[in-house]
Amino acid sequence: MGSDRLPGAPLMPLARAPMIVRQIERVARARRIDRFVVVTTTAPEDDALEAAMRREAVPVHRGPPNDELARLIGALDVYPADHVLRLDGDSPLTDPEVLDATLALHLGEKADHTSNRAPGAAYPLGQGAEVITAAGLRRLAAEGGAPRLSTGEAGDGRPPDRWSSLALLAQPDQGEVRWAVETPSDYAFAAAVYDALYPDNRAFTSADVRALLAGRPDLAGFGGVRRL
Repeated sequence: MGSDRLPGAPLMPLARAPMIVRQIERVARARRIDRFVVVTTTAPEDDALEAAMRREAVPVHRGPPNDELARLIGALDVYPADHVLRLDGDSPLTDPEVLDATLALHLGEKADHTSNRAPGAAYPLGQGAEVITAAGLRRLAAEGGAPRLSTGEAGDGRPPDRWSSLALLAQPDQGEVRWAVETPSDYAFAAAVYDALYPDNRAFTSADVRALLAGRPDLAGFGGVRRL
């Protein structure tokens, strides 16, 4: 909730519900995710986020405002898992099929870490996901590492060299496509997409979004940013 560029973003409305609720709707369609938890901070501004998630019966874990890794480890302690799929909370256009494909690659190859934001073959910003083994996440914590390896700007981080790290590759590269909601223009774009697609199909796909943008040049480059 304390974002510098878009304060209160998780609770801003999309199709008459908080943006994070719409993202959770999409995440819930992924077949390979057993449980999801909203991980946020103990800062007072996040009280409203916790209250909104409680109303939706969504588990919430809160931790230190300036230590994302500690928050993730704390959530893992309360909600044990063998693998953790990490998503940013600014992604109301998350694609459940991409999540399933990322998990399938990770589990099938028994990797330590898997992402879908590889430089030159990345999925759009706002569809980024990374999977890490629970053991790997705890190793990062023990070594003082950082969990933000790959879901943001393509190539903004790397796992340790000794890890088995894989990437789900997008062809063609979509790394410069922006579907995340980090600025007012991003929010206006996402709201326009939801207004156009959600009323007729709550489970609209990435292909539906691209078809919409192909016929809407005003949205394809909305805010001067590549959206298609």
